[in-house]
Amino acid sequence: MPRLLVERLGLVPYADALEMQRRVARARIAGDVSEDVLLLVEHPAVITLGRSAKAGHLLASPELLSARGVELFDVERGGDVTFHGPGQLVGYPIVDLKQHKRDLHWYLRQVEQALIDALGILGLPAERNPGLTGVWTSGRKIASIGVHARDWVTWHGFALNVNTDLRYFDLIVPCGISGVTMTSVAREAQRESVDMQAVTREVTRAFGHVFGLTCTPRSRVPTKQPGRVLDPSHLPLQLP
Repeated sequence: MPRLLVERLGLVPYADALEMQRRVARARIAGDVSEDVLLLVEHPAVITLGRSAKAGHLLASPELLSARGVELFDVERGGDVTFHGPGQLVGYPIVDLKQHKRDLHWYLRQVEQALIDALGILGLPAERNPGLTGVWTSGRKIASIGVHARDWVTWHGFALNVNTDLRYFDLIVPCGISGVTMTSVAREAQRESVDMQAVTREVTRAFGHVFGLTCTPRSRVPTKQPGRVLDPSHLPLQLP
């Protein structure tokens, strides 16, 4: 089976992670990286505005965001406004859909399925909400998904609330969905916190399974050029 190179990077500032995934995506497009990559991170508090974001969906003023220590970014992904923060598992798959299926809708459903499968293994039933992208449990949204692709290579990805402070979502209309209730694995499990490593392990395993890939933990992403690697744990990445 083809491999999925998995990089677990810990807490990474959003700007660094954004540059990181763009560089890995460019290398994947150019063929310098020959296998799909999954970057797994947590972020300090940040709100991101996707291509479909409406001005009224950001409820907090710049002054309030600054006071709460929340950064703000406009990004190229699809979707509306969302929040990332500590206790949230964020995954950035850099996947070449030419090696799978050239269909972004199919890809989104696969990402949803991976999260649904992982949550099921963890004892939390989850489902889709017809007509909306993301993952829900008992009518509450637990994971958001927003992607971008060029030359059929994806970046951006998913955010699964694990031990997330859900009060941050009061600063926005999450994903532009009026009246949505956000939840987390910890809240649904009625626990103060859950094991992030266990959640990460099951999400990684499920992602590899739905895409037919063997997960390979790596600290460096090899390129086709002898002696050259991408090292996403240290910026800047040394790309051709």
